[in-house]
Order: sequence, then C-alpha cells, then structure tokens
Amino acid sequence: MVKKLIILSAFLLTVLICCLNYHHSSKITVNKVVTCDLDSIRRRGKLIAVTDFNSTDYFIYKGEPMGFNYELLKSFSDNIGIDLEIITENHPDKAFSMLNSGEADLLAFGLNVNLSGKNDVTFTEPICETRQVLVQKKPKNWRSFTIDELGKKLIRNQVGLAGKSIYVQAGSAHAEQLLSLARGMGDSINIIEVPFESEKLIQNVARGEIEYTVCDENLAQVNASYYPDIDVSTPVSLSQNIAWGIRKNYSNALQSELNRWIESYKKTDSYALLYAKYFRNAWSSLIIRSDFYALNTGKVSQYDDMIRHFSASINWDWRLLASLICQESHFDPKVESYSGAVGLMQIMPETGKNFGIDITASPENNLKAGIRYISWLHSIFDSKIPDEKERINFILASYNAGPGHVLDAMKLAEKNGMNPQKWVGNVAIWLLKKSEPRYYNDIVVKNGYFKGTESVNFVSQVLNRFEHYKNIIPGDKTRPF
Repeated sequence: MVKKLIILSAFLLTVLICCLNYHHSSKITVNKVVTCDLDSIRRRGKLIAVTDFNSTDYFIYKGEPMGFNYELLKSFSDNIGIDLEIITENHPDKAFSMLNSGEADLLAFGLNVNLSGKNDVTFTEPICETRQVLVQKKPKNWRSFTIDELGKKLIRNQVGLAGKSIYVQAGSAHAEQLLSLARGMGDSINIIEVPFESEKLIQNVARGEIEYTVCDENLAQVNASYYPDIDVSTPVSLSQNIAWGIRKNYSNALQSELNRWIESYKKTDSYALLYAKYFRNAWSSLIIRSDFYALNTGKVSQYDDMIRHFSASINWDWRLLASLICQESHFDPKVESYSGAVGLMQIMPETGKNFGIDITASPENNLKAGIRYISWLHSIFDSKIPDEKERINFILASYNAGPGHVLDAMKLAEKNGMNPQKWVGNVAIWLLKKSEPRYYNDIVVKNGYFKGTESVNFVSQVLNRFEHYKNIIPGDKTRPF
C-alpha cells in the first residue's frame, strides 16, 4: 500500500509540473487570419500536416516512417502531386493553434467529428470510425479467473464510472464524452485532464500508477496486445466518426479535394489493407516490442552507437548519417548492389582500397570507408558551397553520383544563368539535363552523359527521412546536420 501511494504521489507530482508547463506554453495568440488554400499549397510544392506520434498514427520502425495517418497523408500528397512535410505535436490544443496560425495546412489527428468545442475547424469526410473505451488494469492472477469472475472484478458498464477518477489527455474528446456520461447518469465522474497523450496514460494504467483512462479503441487494442494486464473491453461511447481538420477560413478547394479523395480511397483495397495493417493485425504489437520501434527506444538500427561515433568525425547529425545508410542498405551489412557496391554504406571495393580499408571485413570497416569518402567530398565542396545546409545537398548527390557529375551540373547551371550554389531548382535541374546530348556534350562538361534522376531522388529521400527522424528521435544538439 505504501509503495502504491509513493508511485501515485510521484505520478501526480509529474502531472502537476507538466500541467504548469503545458498551460504556460499553450497560450498561443493568433493575431491574423490565414487564408492560404490549395492553389498556394500547390505553388509552394508541399502539403504541411501536423499529426501526433504513437503506435498507430506515426512512428519510426527499422529506420522507416510508418503509421496509419502518415500513410494516408502520403497517399493524398502523392495523389495531388506535391511533397509532404510532417510536423509532430501530441497536444491537441497546440496542434489546433498550429493549424489556425498557418504553421500547418491540415490537422491529421484522429478527431472526433462530434467534438463540439472545436468550432474553429472544418472536418473532412471521416477517415475511419472507432469507439472510446475504458482502460483499466486486470486483477492479480487474472489468468486463473473465469470470464464471469473477471467481469465481476472490472467495470463492465458506464454506471460503474460514477465516482471514479479517470485521467484523460487535455484537449481531447475523451473528457467531453465523460462529462456527457456523467450528465446522463445524474452522477459525477472525477475527470482529470493531463498533458499526456493516450499511449502514455495507457502505460501508466499498466504500471499501476493510475487506475483508469479513456482512449480510442483502435489505439487501446494495439496497446493491449503489448500490455496483457490491461482491459480495454468496456465501451464508454458508441462508434464515432474520426476525421481530419482544416481551417475554417480556407475556401472550398482543399476541403473538396480532400473529401473527394477520402471518399474514393476508402472504397479501395489499398485502404482496407492499410486499416488492417495497423488496427487488425498482430504485427502492430510486434512492432511495439521491437528494439527498433523508435518511439520507445530511440533506435533505428543495431548500428546506432557506431553511427553516432563516426558521424562526429564529419560533424554530421547522426540521424542524417543513419538516413543515408538506411537509403543505401536498410542497415543490412551483407547487401551487395548490381554494380558491386558492398555493405552498410554501399562502398565500391576500389574506393575502400584507395583508403586502405577492407570494406568487407566488418560493418565497422565499411562505415569507416564511407566516412572517409564523405570527408573527401567535404574537401571538394566546403569551399565551393558556403551555406552549410546547401552543401549537404551537394555532398549527398555526389555520394550517389560521384562529384564529377555534380561539378558538371554546377558549371551548366552557372553558364545558363542559374545559381551554381543552390541545389533545388538550380543545380538539381542541370544534373537531370545531363542525360540530354546538347548538355552532356557542352564544352563545360568534363564527365559526359549521366542520368541524374536517381541522384536527385536520392537527395530528396535521404533528407525527407532525416526530417522524420528529427520528428521522433532525439539528436545531438551540437551537430548542425
């Protein structure tokens, strides 16, 4: 009993501190009306969406971004032919502020369409439906109980919530649902709103730090497979439509495009498979248990410590180097490309020999050679590209294409009135044009024909994955990239 009181006291102290910080940081004032719509999003070239991160919506697993909301967003952005940028925020009120301040175009949370308090948001067509359920801990030795005996030990109807203290995420629909239940029962429920996302509260129930929480059944069921001592079988609502949100001051174009796509996509096998993948498959619980489920462990591979060590020597953020390695080999040290490149960093044997390194001897040797190659690329481009962020584009492109082709593209850009020190919309264009005779035969070109599509995509893919890593995985603040 004393131990339980100590655990509860520590939890409540944490809640108090977080609440103070949360309420302080969430006072965001919006002073202007934002009117950006689909046309300006297309001109910008990317859709910016704010979403939460948890074991169903958005996460990193084995180095790759995944999640129900993430994959839906990616399908939509691909459908309209623009890039996708993800902003993560697990506090609903802050996410709404990001949307209404113009920081994001779309709120890709699992929003309850019946959430009456959010009149500043227009909901899309529903993307799915779910119920809200009570999360409670099963009694000790519950496996020896019959179903009836277990049912008598747990709350099995909504009347049983009367007088109970139930923790829910601040700003979520769960507090509103509990208030509605209390009014309907003519009794009280002690609703405690805290700045913790539902998954954290489920964990607290599993650990015995709190007795009850309420969350969406989809998320609850995935977590119940990871925490077998919790029960998620008591509904506290009927099925409710879940949707995304956009700003009310948008014109109808974005809303119409989203609704048309959602209605169409939900009828496809792709949607059915996607929903089953995250909500009806034991695979989800295996992910949560994995060492490479980054939300729990911060890891993307078994080589993270080695990657951290080597990234320091080139002054890179380790997550950028990890993204490059994921792109090259998916962290498989035995992979060999059709061209003969080997190992984690897909180094050619001749390159390894030039550095005096046997790249096949160990993953560490392969990494050493890759780092030496990146360092050599820095020696070429550090003086040519003064902007550090821009320089990374050129080094990544050169890692894939070789520096000669990138230097050719820089010369073509300069000759044709573009900026040879800018990648997007400048040098990247001329690397693509090196597959055309009139350009690869130009007098300034020293390295001939090159099909640049793979290299341009390589830069984009490595940097996009790096952004996903930064959303979820802690980095070393002393590293600029």
